[in-house]
Amino acid sequence: MARRNRGITQSIGAYTVEKDDSKIVFIDTPGHEAFTSMRMRGAQATDIAILVVAADDGVMPQTIEAINHAKAANIPIIVAINKIDKPGADPDKVMVQLSEHGLTPEKWGGDTICVEVSALQKLGLDDLLGMITLVAELQELKADSTIPAEGVVIEARIDKGKGPVATMLVQSGTLHVGENLIINKVGGRVRALISDMGERIKSAGPSTPVEILGLNEVPMAGDRFIVVRNDKEFKRLLQVASVQDRDQRLHNKLVAHHGLLNDTETNRKDFYVIIKADMHGSVEALSQSIIQMATEEVSVHILHTGTGDISEADVLLASASQALIIAFNVKEDATAQRAAQDKGVEIRSYDVIYHVTEDVEKIMLGLLSPETEELETGMAEVRQMFSFGKTLIAGCYVLEGKIVRNGICRLYRDGKEIFKGQLSNLKRFKDDAKEVAQGYECGISFDKFNDIQAGDIIRMYTTKEIERTSL
Repeated sequence: MARRNRGITQSIGAYTVEKDDSKIVFIDTPGHEAFTSMRMRGAQATDIAILVVAADDGVMPQTIEAINHAKAANIPIIVAINKIDKPGADPDKVMVQLSEHGLTPEKWGGDTICVEVSALQKLGLDDLLGMITLVAELQELKADSTIPAEGVVIEARIDKGKGPVATMLVQSGTLHVGENLIINKVGGRVRALISDMGERIKSAGPSTPVEILGLNEVPMAGDRFIVVRNDKEFKRLLQVASVQDRDQRLHNKLVAHHGLLNDTETNRKDFYVIIKADMHGSVEALSQSIIQMATEEVSVHILHTGTGDISEADVLLASASQALIIAFNVKEDATAQRAAQDKGVEIRSYDVIYHVTEDVEKIMLGLLSPETEELETGMAEVRQMFSFGKTLIAGCYVLEGKIVRNGICRLYRDGKEIFKGQLSNLKRFKDDAKEVAQGYECGISFDKFNDIQAGDIIRMYTTKEIERTSL
């Protein structure tokens, strides 16, 4: 498992390097925090984990996560300390941080191989490849090339010219053009094999990454594939998988419907979204990032995900549920565009995951009622009680701000609130007044409340709505 440090990689790639008559296959997993599942799959699909740590940045949260995935997969770890040519690079600091997470470098008496490299200057790369070859020999990593092929899907997408395309890693056996593949409910006959160099090949042996054409659907990244050479058995297994998938989708709908009913009962707001992207890995990363944004106040419902451009069916589903459509590195066809305009469906296009999560947070905040803040506008002290006909009037002195007729007040006695309500009558001497300012006397009374005593404090306030700034 290797991660090339060149900004945020938004898909998984696989590529091959030759070293001393040995072939080394790298699976490139992105470092952005949204791609947790990709790193987990990378650890599960590989024999050796290459942990790339920048010498100027040190160990990051994603680095720790990758260490944990590699340990869980029980595979050896080689650390490539990159960017040693940069000002401020401190490889020793990186090794100290690695030791804190259970990776003690060999040079310090541990068993973790650390190689200092510069990808930009091409320093130490031969040493890194040599160490990978050495660890592979010590681990006695071997595979049988004579059996039907098995392996794992690294990435998958819809290509306008080729249809469903999957990048796969053959882990054992040999895969040939014309053979039948099953990947859960997805099947197909291999129409073409394309190497990581873009060349068409007739077969792919163990530890070979290839693009495969001929599948009937886009498979899920991380799923395992098998070759079924008997056509009758191939059709039977595919039918069984299809039935199981249909039952699972029905179960998921029932669970989701139950969740919606619960949200209605608890007055939670609902945010509905449809996600379409160019690669399955991007769909997965976006789904996880958005689902994690759910709160006690807002439920997130991902109604549909898929690879490829947005269709009219996507728009109709969004219209029926008032959902937002997120388009990541894909477009909508002309029919979908017209449908979106007719139905008032919003389609937002992105090419950076940060921008998606930022916008989704703003939308979710917009669903929430604003917070209210109380602002005190005046305070008066009750000095003496008077009777005015049948009404009891509190003779008050305004200590701060101003007292306004029909304003909302709280009445306190000995520091405790004993009443909250609207000030119904405000007088200056015998005349009605709209407001009385600080330093003046006034008469105050409340409808249906007469339990007022000298020494009580009356505080008047208004409420101000404040837009929510965080979920």
